[in-house]
Amino acid sequence: MSGHSKWSTIKRQKGAADAQRGQLFTKLSKEIILAAKAGGGDPDANFRLRLVVQKAKENNMPADNIQRAIAKGAGGGDGADVEEITYEGYGPAGAAIIVEAATDNRNRTVAEVRNVFARSGGSMGESGSVAWNFELRGLINIVANGSDPEEIAMSAIDAGAEDFAVSDGAVEIYTQPSDLESVKKTLEGSGHKVESAEVARLPKTTVALADKDAVSMLKLVEKLESLDDVQKVYFNADISDEALAGYAS
Repeated sequence: MSGHSKWSTIKRQKGAADAQRGQLFTKLSKEIILAAKAGGGDPDANFRLRLVVQKAKENNMPADNIQRAIAKGAGGGDGADVEEITYEGYGPAGAAIIVEAATDNRNRTVAEVRNVFARSGGSMGESGSVAWNFELRGLINIVANGSDPEEIAMSAIDAGAEDFAVSDGAVEIYTQPSDLESVKKTLEGSGHKVESAEVARLPKTTVALADKDAVSMLKLVEKLESLDDVQKVYFNADISDEALAGYAS
């Protein structure tokens, strides 16, 4: 797994801390609004919305909150002014970073993102400066839970997945974005528990960081992720297991 993927796994394990910060439902609401705004308010006809609603339920978001967010996105009400913005930048040793935000105030959000980069040893980049090194891929995470990870991976490949990675009993499945739903359904139909499924920006190439730079990178990423308007952060740093474990402990 890449450094970004391993960090994502650690974040899932730290999910309770995210909830304690009081930000999780706010971020999920914005994600639901954007999905409904882009593809309509019917989860059965909007795969993006269906994925985020499932994620919201898994994180115990109240049904009323979910429905209000859908109504805002689909109905053009209070949530109509929430928009998606992508920022690009650099971290330690020139590692590339992409920040996806959902905001109703562009000036506020760009100022907050720029401030985090500046205070954490990074820098903002121009549009297109690092995006070329990332591609949209379907990403499915499964914990083997006693099953053979290689068998899970082969089942995914048979279902149309393009590639996979296995690490510490976890299986990461890569698909074309258009194949994400069908592969996910096949895996679930075979009895495998899907921990997460999303369309993600994955790096085409990575840069290895020394442990000191890796710690600085993770601090920068975590500060970006703590901003209310930031939905997701992607990076191309290859971070050692030792650095990740040390930072997470």
